[in-house]
Amino acid sequence: MKAVCVYCGSSMGASPVYAEAAKAFGRALVAANLGLVYGGGKVGLMGVIADEVMAAGGRAIGVIPELLVDKEVGHNGLSELHVVPDMHHRKKMMADLSDAFVALPGGAGTLEELFEVYTWAQLGYHHKPVAVLNIDGFYDPLISLLTHTVSEGFMRQTYFDLLQIDTDPAKLIGKLQSYRPPAKDKWSEMRDSV
Repeated sequence: MKAVCVYCGSSMGASPVYAEAAKAFGRALVAANLGLVYGGGKVGLMGVIADEVMAAGGRAIGVIPELLVDKEVGHNGLSELHVVPDMHHRKKMMADLSDAFVALPGGAGTLEELFEVYTWAQLGYHHKPVAVLNIDGFYDPLISLLTHTVSEGFMRQTYFDLLQIDTDPAKLIGKLQSYRPPAKDKWSEMRDSV
């Protein structure tokens, strides 16, 4: 494992605990000799984690669409900043550059990016770990919803378990590094049960 893709907010959130946890996760990445791949912004939690990685001597790679560069939110102090035409190219490049995916707190964009790679893992499009850093209970409602999805028969427990969850940055990185994907993807498992 060389690089971790982090999805997080372009806002700071309502509590300073989110920025502190983003800094802690950035330091934990550097301590584990892992690079950061992220959305390339200089604002919100995105900027916080990138700044922390760079300040700790790590490697931060940003991938940002032209539209956001034009709005002057791109981070110019990174190891690399890739400017791409649109969000589709951005998400593909971020996925290609990464060996794991972690969501910190964020809004609709963060959730959309998390669910895309989580779905890809369920379908067997990749075998990389997908995780959330559950800062101060931020993801508790999402975890509850996913548990409800399993109990209502819309997702198997196996696929819920693909999502690595922890509150501690270093422990979460340990889970990413020791992750082993399931032997079967969703469709082969469904085919075998027919």
